[in-house]
Amino acid sequence: MVQSHPEVLVASSHISPALKQIAKKVINGERISFEEGVTLYKEGSLSFLGTLADFVRQKKSGDKVFFNRNFHVEPTNVCVYSCSFCSYSRLIKNREQGWELSVDQILDIIKKYDGQHVTEVHITGGVVPKQDLAFYTELFRKIKAHRPDLHIKALTPVEFHYIFKKAKLTYEEGLKVMKEVGLDSLPGGGAEIFDKDIRDKIAGGKCTTEEWLSIHKIWHEMGNQSNATMLYGHIETFEHRVDHMERLRQLQDKTKGFNAFIPLKFRNKDNEMSDVPEVSVIEDLRNYAIARVYLDNFPHIKAYWAMIGRSTAQMALNFGADDLDGTIDDTTKIYSMAGSEEQNPKLTTQQLVELIKQVGRRPIERDTLYNVVTDYSNFDFANN
Repeated sequence: MVQSHPEVLVASSHISPALKQIAKKVINGERISFEEGVTLYKEGSLSFLGTLADFVRQKKSGDKVFFNRNFHVEPTNVCVYSCSFCSYSRLIKNREQGWELSVDQILDIIKKYDGQHVTEVHITGGVVPKQDLAFYTELFRKIKAHRPDLHIKALTPVEFHYIFKKAKLTYEEGLKVMKEVGLDSLPGGGAEIFDKDIRDKIAGGKCTTEEWLSIHKIWHEMGNQSNATMLYGHIETFEHRVDHMERLRQLQDKTKGFNAFIPLKFRNKDNEMSDVPEVSVIEDLRNYAIARVYLDNFPHIKAYWAMIGRSTAQMALNFGADDLDGTIDDTTKIYSMAGSEEQNPKLTTQQLVELIKQVGRRPIERDTLYNVVTDYSNFDFANN
């Protein structure tokens, strides 16, 4: 898909004055306001939004699309919290329906990748009392002892808040301990939606918005990086989405510690919100595009193929996204249990490269912090 230059939008007689003003600001590299973000959601057509987002993406990343070779480990799907949108976790009282891996069992999973070219292990899951500070310090130490070069991206503020509170540590103290034993970066999960009323309805009891942001802020101030997410397409309004991104944008202005923003689509299979219909693919793409325009200080927008499917992820590359995550070779069930298109989320490097080349982009293997590992633009798998 070839997007028009946004100058065409400004000249069009079919575009409202409000949208034309937004387009002018984007062309000039100016920040759009909260109200203008809401206007994009309420008035912006798919083609209008795609043109703006692709313009921003091109300025930031050119024709590069990033991915990494990673795998996921989920220590448990048992959880002390009960989020109404979640199809994955099992309450403590329903332990027989879940799993709780030991440190040695997790290490056995990691050892399966010995000799393979993977650069990151992504660790996150439910929250249970026995997987506490001692559990994770032992786990991270043993991972680094076994494979020092493997980047540990692990645990959300939801998990950290519970672990540190149980250990009677401040966030600063707890994160310092985690860094000392091998934690390299934080994933973006647990953000859900920041508006208090909506958050209380769908994720009551978990760490608050302020606590989520505080943990990332402290981590950034320690010289580290992380990602951020937003769960969209449930009972939130457009204003709630923009409010969520606004809070992230403000924190990024202060710390510059976020690498990527990942919109996460609400899936309604087998959860307490099964009566809430899922949004369309068109809305998925509009949301990606607006995120790219609004989050002007975020380097990357990630289309998480395991959540939205390969085809939609490919399309998202024309609507502001410049990252597809990674190979994700793992046992993850967080999204498949919720009804995502990908029931066995695993892609080879060659498959990812082909997905990217099919939309005319340059496939770039990165590490977790976006250092280039391999440029696959002219790579021939048949002769390598």
